[in-house]
Amino acid sequence: MKKNTKGRNFKIVKGEKILYFLLFLLMIAVPISNVFTKALLSESNIEVEKLKNKIMAQENLNESLGMQINELASLDKIQEVAKASGLTYNYDNIKIIQD
Repeated sequence: MKKNTKGRNFKIVKGEKILYFLLFLLMIAVPISNVFTKALLSESNIEVEKLKNKIMAQENLNESLGMQINELASLDKIQEVAKASGLTYNYDNIKIIQD
């Protein structure tokens, strides 16, 4: 009694080998590229935050300098500096021009 045994031999052709290799490369490359792009994004976000902090500091400095300008340009301060320099403020020489 002989049993009919058919042995199945799976042969992988050259095209399938290439496809399996490409699939393997994709399975490796996609996570690596994902990590790489997230690292670049994180680095960019850090740079953006640093620039935002610099901009805020410069805006605060500009605001304080603007307040100092307004303070120094006030009429009381101008009169004080004029008196300290020995100048007088003559109200008769002031002329108002209207449109």
